[in-house]
Amino acid sequence: MTLRILVVGAGIAGLAAARGLRVAGFRPDVVEALPASVIPGAGIHLPGNASRALRLLGLDVPLRPLGDLIFRQVFLDTRGRQLFEMDAAALWSGVGESRVLSRADLQQVLLTGVGGEVRFETEVRDVQIIDGAAKVEFSTGGIAEYDLVVAADGRRSTIRDKVGLGGPATPTGQIVYRSVVSGGPPLTDWTALLGRRSSFTAMPMGGRRIYCYADETAPDSPSPDDPVERMRELFGAFGGPVPAILDKIEKVQVARTDEVVLPTWSNGPVVLVGDAAHATAPTLAQGAAMSFEDGYVLGQELKHATDGIPAALRAYEDRRRPRCSEVRERTRERDRTRDVPPALRDPMLRRRGAQIFTDHYRALVSAV
Repeated sequence: MTLRILVVGAGIAGLAAARGLRVAGFRPDVVEALPASVIPGAGIHLPGNASRALRLLGLDVPLRPLGDLIFRQVFLDTRGRQLFEMDAAALWSGVGESRVLSRADLQQVLLTGVGGEVRFETEVRDVQIIDGAAKVEFSTGGIAEYDLVVAADGRRSTIRDKVGLGGPATPTGQIVYRSVVSGGPPLTDWTALLGRRSSFTAMPMGGRRIYCYADETAPDSPSPDDPVERMRELFGAFGGPVPAILDKIEKVQVARTDEVVLPTWSNGPVVLVGDAAHATAPTLAQGAAMSFEDGYVLGQELKHATDGIPAALRAYEDRRRPRCSEVRERTRERDRTRDVPPALRDPMLRRRGAQIFTDHYRALVSAV
């Protein structure tokens, strides 16, 4: 089946969708509003199911030399005393490796998988659905018609709004901080310290670099003007590796997180993937994994479609929605557990933490 397909967005979800479509035999156009010179910063944690999805997309081999593998996840209290640990290698055994790497390196791997040119600095100005096709107007002045438009333009998707699939994302009340530190303390395990409505996670990403992800639940507070100073204020009294890491932090990315929950992910020839369809807080590190899985499943459903594009898009959503909903619910559960007062939470986690937190991933061990 020859289809004219447009993928809007060349971030993780868009490039995963483009790759999934190519694996299925299609040749999509890919556009991105940002210039090619914009390189994603910070790092990213890919759990085992993300690695499995990359294997299905044929991108696991170029990933192998990159970053650092995670075999164990260690949870500590604010003083650095162990609460519990998770055997990540055992959890994802037979599924895939858990890996931490730079987002820029992951972006390059995904770009090589597109197999065609990405048109950067090209924004979609308008989408109109006419006689079952999508008429697309670009910021460059061009107009083209497509059989399918894949909207991978993130949690604040403009395509979602243009085709009537939902309004703005819903804030979760979390503020997240991301940083990459060079020359910090030696670190071999993914290590999280749980505070009062806050957490600080550090993980090795190769080359003596540490990827730091921290968050706080602060629904009524503005995003800080100086995120480095705010991190030192929030986590300055923490123990474990945190003091040595804070000493090395120079640059911090700060963002508020959102959720996207929609009644449907497609309208005629337009479909949403990744955060545009089902964003959650990044607590379980499943954003990229869900996008990789989306891309693969979308390509396969279109490849085997016999009743037209709308039916294939419904089949894609039927396969993906329960899994993405599971991630959202387990993310909320993890965040609620984190926000229990430490005097109650920490004793409970010492007794049952490994079971509780491992169970958050159980459903994701199964294949997509």
